[in-house]
Amino acid sequence: MGILSPEQLQFFNSQGYLVIESFASSDEIESMMQRMEQLVDEFDPSSTASIFSTKNQQKLTDDYFFDSVERISFFFEEKAFGDDGKLKQPKQLSLNKVGHALHEIEPAFKKFSSSEKVSSLIHSLGYKRPVVMQSMYIFKQPGIGGEVVPHQDNSFLYTEPQTCTGLWLALEDANILNGCLWAIPGSHKNGLVRRFLRDKDGVKFDQPSPSYNQKDFVPIEVKAGSLVVIHGDLIHQSFENQSQKSRHAYSLHVVDTVGCKWAPENWIRRKVEPEPLFVS
Repeated sequence: MGILSPEQLQFFNSQGYLVIESFASSDEIESMMQRMEQLVDEFDPSSTASIFSTKNQQKLTDDYFFDSVERISFFFEEKAFGDDGKLKQPKQLSLNKVGHALHEIEPAFKKFSSSEKVSSLIHSLGYKRPVVMQSMYIFKQPGIGGEVVPHQDNSFLYTEPQTCTGLWLALEDANILNGCLWAIPGSHKNGLVRRFLRDKDGVKFDQPSPSYNQKDFVPIEVKAGSLVVIHGDLIHQSFENQSQKSRHAYSLHVVDTVGCKWAPENWIRRKVEPEPLFVS
């Protein structure tokens, strides 16, 4: 499991993404979802009002975001709060995501993230000493689950040369109605469009986003347990969840640490070096 066939590698290299069905077992999914439910139950929303939005990067500049690299932090949907600054619905239905160190801190997530099948998948993509740089539990809440604008993962997790791969695990079925991924097949061949940089003033993109033709995107509808492997230069996005059901997902981003250099101006600045998944 996880060792890619020549056909799968060829599809990934030509299209920039690959769907592997039934990658995670129902037990793995259940243990991650149950643990997240507990974490959210224990979380006190008044302790933070950090709102995550990929539309308004200004809001990302607070220390809560930067500190989340080696913690478990909670980020709300933009539409979660009323004009009075209070949550409009229960916290369980108000969160955008939890990140960015679930894979290191929480056993259920660590077990999956460092599993043999994840390592062998990454190995078959040619990595030498890969590390998981971030993990996110994404809720995509019914009704308010916001859109994620077209982007490339290499913008945020830049190495020289570029080595980021995204692993996006559907914990629940993802379809057009509830906000599945969309991608422009083959767009990874056109290179990186822009970078997301951190400086003393916060974070920002080094240039505006190009405009894309929505007709070029294809939906990636998947069943729970499916893994979507995403090339770091693939243009992908997701729309608002217009259904009555959530669309939970767990995503990991991997970079190599051999033959490439982690860019110091990336938003992620770790105090402790991450453990490699393997060394080959």
